[in-house]
Amino acid sequence: MRHIAFIGFGEAGTILASELAGLHSVVVWDKKFIGAERDAMLAKAERCGVRAASSLAEALDGAGWVFSTVTAGSALDVAVQSATLMQSGQFFLDLNSVAPDTKRQAARAFAPGVYVDVAVMAPVPPARMKTPLLVGGPQAESVTDVLNQLGFNARYGDTAVGKVSAIKMCRSVMIKGLEALTTECLFAAREYGVEEEVLASLHASFPSLGWDGAFAGYLISRVAEHGVRRSEEMEEVVKTLRDAGGEGMMSQSTVRVQRGLPQQMRERGLDYAGLEPFNWQSLADSLKGR
Repeated sequence: MRHIAFIGFGEAGTILASELAGLHSVVVWDKKFIGAERDAMLAKAERCGVRAASSLAEALDGAGWVFSTVTAGSALDVAVQSATLMQSGQFFLDLNSVAPDTKRQAARAFAPGVYVDVAVMAPVPPARMKTPLLVGGPQAESVTDVLNQLGFNARYGDTAVGKVSAIKMCRSVMIKGLEALTTECLFAAREYGVEEEVLASLHASFPSLGWDGAFAGYLISRVAEHGVRRSEEMEEVVKTLRDAGGEGMMSQSTVRVQRGLPQQMRERGLDYAGLEPFNWQSLADSLKGR
């Protein structure tokens, strides 16, 4: 193994790649390296101490471990493309939040034992490499051991591809749904001038969550910053629910809210980076032109 490769240099990929770069050679590839954001992305790679590849093939060549940290909408295509370029002895770790059947489709593109299903069970920024991971697939037990040796917080899940992702997807029904509900609830409450009373009532009902503190703002910030990516993940959640015989009606609405807030921000010329430190009340007022 000459290096560790990351496909996708967004939030999760950037954090994990930069952490590993302290002890290992890390090569990253992102389609933005050849787009309008090329210079900014290359500068970020330099700051993180990783090498930017000129192509997917270059990133994979000689990599013992390949981490896929792209968007949910790109996950299957990236896996299929990578499968044609990988050689024996390499492992493809799919960390993307997609439906179990999407993971199974991806796995079928690889030679046996190459593909590893990894579910990221919490947001990456707070805990970084200590973010809990569930590992699935035929090689899951041995891969879990190596991930922990590299400094990850990984736990063996199941030998079947798709099982750990089913856990993640079902969890996302609640987590990303709660983000969407909080956004819808509090933006309306702000419009009526009753947000303090609503938050006090929520805190009285669920005091352990922190509705009287930063919790509500954090939930809304996730939609404002990552709503487009999270809406793609929720489309995979809807697929997960339908594959299980349900309709995913609530999750379909979560897709619309997660995607809708960033769209409203763009229409108002608002960028999340320009809103930091984030304040949901200020965002709600800006969207109303106040």
